[in-house]
Amino acid sequence: MIDPKLLRTDPDRLRRSEVARGGSPEVVDQLLAADEARRANIQAFETMRAEQKQLGSQVAKTSGDEKQALLARTKQLSADVKTAQAAAEEADATFTDLMKTLGNLVIDGVPTGGEDEGAIVETVGAPRDFEAEGFTPRDHLEIGEMLGAIDMERGAKVSGSRFYFLTGVGAQLEFALSQFAMAKALEWGFTPMIPPALVKPSAMEGTGFLGQAAQDVYHLAEDDLYLVGTAEVPLAAYHSDEILDAKSLPLHYAGFSPAYRREAGSYGKDTRGIFRVHWFDKWEMFVYCDPQQAEAEHEKLLGFEKEFITALELPFQVLDVASGDLGLSAARKYDCYAWLPTQNRYREITSTSNCTEFQARRLNIRGRFEDGVRPVATLNGTLCAMTRMIIMLLENHQQADGSVHVPAALRPYMGGLDKLVPKA
Repeated sequence: MIDPKLLRTDPDRLRRSEVARGGSPEVVDQLLAADEARRANIQAFETMRAEQKQLGSQVAKTSGDEKQALLARTKQLSADVKTAQAAAEEADATFTDLMKTLGNLVIDGVPTGGEDEGAIVETVGAPRDFEAEGFTPRDHLEIGEMLGAIDMERGAKVSGSRFYFLTGVGAQLEFALSQFAMAKALEWGFTPMIPPALVKPSAMEGTGFLGQAAQDVYHLAEDDLYLVGTAEVPLAAYHSDEILDAKSLPLHYAGFSPAYRREAGSYGKDTRGIFRVHWFDKWEMFVYCDPQQAEAEHEKLLGFEKEFITALELPFQVLDVASGDLGLSAARKYDCYAWLPTQNRYREITSTSNCTEFQARRLNIRGRFEDGVRPVATLNGTLCAMTRMIIMLLENHQQADGSVHVPAALRPYMGGLDKLVPKA
């Protein structure tokens, strides 16, 4: 949620941000009208309430006809106060609901446009020339089946489409990646966390996942709980309704959890293999900080992602995501895209977002600073999404004989294996 003061002092800034996101500036005009109605109703209620209190003190001092008149007025005022209170609460709810539809303020300098209009800010490494090596690369599923690492057929049998089993060295790869991710998170000063994968609606709404992203979320109606699509959600809600000591900031958490996604609207996309699935495991970095530190912390998170991907010997690009593809909570987002040989293009494997004060306002997370108590900033970043990282390892490090090179960084967690060999 954005600062309501900005709505009154600089509505044009909000209009520009909504247009940049591909939305309509009309929501800002609707908010201005709702805010005016809200304040008018609150003022009317408070005026009546003050008169009610004043009359209450006068009744005891009067008698006779004057007292009866005051009692009649008090009775009528009591009914009017209830009506005014209901109107004020309704106006406040209307305003709040509209505010929740407003995206975070886009940071100046973010590329404008839609999904395919982000700006490539860096390219690290170069894709292998498989043709020069004398063979055509296999896709990750073919390699995974040769290695006995991925079983899609039984995944579909047990759970349906877009589910899978990681078997043998596939399971080993996930655990190796997880151990390596935790080692790096500890090295960088993060506190490891294993958060719950089921959360209340307040946590999901507070992080902005019940707006435009609601169709992609699994809801357990009987319990009114949601399966998280990322550890960002429970990590963000971890300090909800708390006031943090500014001296403790920034706080750095790294959470490991399953991620569940309905993949609504992705019919026909990436149906082969484990690129786009309904469940995968993921390490997620999360930061609470002074809003003045947020942009610097964002660059740090991106740096950590780049370091991790580089250690896995993968060629990748960094994309400054366009304003129309930011999602509700992000004010700026960087995605890292690794090279996928069989698709001859880069595909997203990590993302890091600066959510400024947006989530903290919705979750009521504040800091006690020298200038007073005010909202903190929150940031998140993917450290390792297991399935996509496994895909990139298998495809980029495959050899002509079907074996797969194991990057040096993972070998200590793979029992010293330097390559994965196809099953006989």
